Amino acid sequence: MTKGILGRKIGMTQVFAENGDLIPVTVIEAAPNVVLQKKTAETDGYEAVQIGFEDKREKLANKPEKGHAAKAETAPKRFVREFRGEDTADYEVGQEVNVEIFAAGDFVDITGVTKGKGFQGVIKRHGHARGPMSHGSHFHRAPGSLGPVDPARVFKGMKSPGRMGSDTVTIQNLEIVKVDAERNLLLVKGNVPGARKSLVKVRASLKK
Repeated sequence: MTKGILGRKIGMTQVFAENGDLIPVTVIEAAPNVVLQKKTAETDGYEAVQIGFEDKREKLANKPEKGHAAKAETAPKRFVREFRGEDTADYEVGQEVNVEIFAAGDFVDITGVTKGKGFQGVIKRHGHARGPMSHGSHFHRAPGSLGPVDPARVFKGMKSPGRMGSDTVTIQNLEIVKVDAERNLLLVKGNVPGARKSLVKVRASLKK
């Protein structure tokens, strides 16, 4: 089974390696997750483990959520995600999953939702160059030509202004620098998609 855990991105800091190198790290707080369900090929058509993270207030949970959590003898969870893999035998319903499934030096893939930027122009959204800002120019931050006259329409895929951000992004092969089991923290080398306090999904790297 592919190892995985849910957590929240706390922010970035830096640590020093033994040889004195400065390493930028992202801090992820991954309080113990709970296994809510094991999915098998016989019953569900695929193998997966369903993980719950962060308790939800009782009044906010509906009856099916309460019943589903009760099978694992836990409270309803705010975030529920699945980790697909070949073998679910290592997990039991109701089992806690904590940061100790990883160790320093492991490589992980981290999935998060990027910061939403709202409606943006082509310069910010696609990196277009701007026109001259003076000397009588009327072309400043506009997108420029959207195509030839003949089709009398704009072709699909044209880079235009629009909503930017709020995309689900996975960054692969990030190295774990340190695991702090007492405070449920993972220190991962480099940056991770998402704003502070946003949900991130950490799983063992598929390509390493």
